[in-house]
Amino acid sequence: MRSQLQTIERGCGPRVVFVHGSVAGAELTWRAQIPLSARWRVALANRPGFGASPSAGRGDFELEAPLFAQLLGEDGAHLVGHSYGAVIALCAAALRPGAVRSLAISEPGCLAAAAGVEAVDRQIENGRLLYANAASLEPREFLLAFRGGAGVTRDTPPELEGELLEGARRLMRERPPWEAEPDWAALRAAPFPKLVVSGRHSEVFEAVCDAVAARIDAERATVAGRGHTIPAAAGYNAVLEPFLANAERAAARRREAASA
Repeated sequence: MRSQLQTIERGCGPRVVFVHGSVAGAELTWRAQIPLSARWRVALANRPGFGASPSAGRGDFELEAPLFAQLLGEDGAHLVGHSYGAVIALCAAALRPGAVRSLAISEPGCLAAAAGVEAVDRQIENGRLLYANAASLEPREFLLAFRGGAGVTRDTPPELEGELLEGARRLMRERPPWEAEPDWAALRAAPFPKLVVSGRHSEVFEAVCDAVAARIDAERATVAGRGHTIPAAAGYNAVLEPFLANAERAAARRREAASA
């Protein structure tokens, strides 16, 4: 079945599906990962409503996860997600664990995984308040408040226009990611390697990443320098690519053992 999502694929080698977050589309979010196409088949998929992907109305991790699960294909692929896209990746991986070669996520928005941590609970409450007042805010006001809470380092211009304006408007009606409850048990039981990355800029995201890594039995790493905008950090590829390569070698060993 053909995917509903616009997907830009480059390079050759093992396939890696990248899932972007809110506001910015695939090519902007993952532009620093395009050079990986020298060794990997990089698949940059736009979420519904981004790029040429048809809109599905309100952004919703639960409704979008099956689209990305399908995008893994029959032969499977590595799955990489950031922020809201990391939540989608977690849900997609739980839907088709047999098609996932590895899962790497950075600062997922599923804050409820670390509920009970004071800073996390406060962040969730602030987020609820922001969304409750969305109708009274201009898109730029909403975007500034959202980015400030998340630690996004991208500049916000004095006036929003074009894709950034549309992205802010989508964000204002997106289903909040702290409502996500991925199938933690299925993810923990899945045999594929897992990696959770944070940016060492936020007490909230450090707690969330620690909690998610513990729940799914994942490796844990940090890449500092760009706040929440981790894929743009200078050291991100140096963490991601060895993880992918190790996962490929482990998969090859499992195939050899199965055929012996």
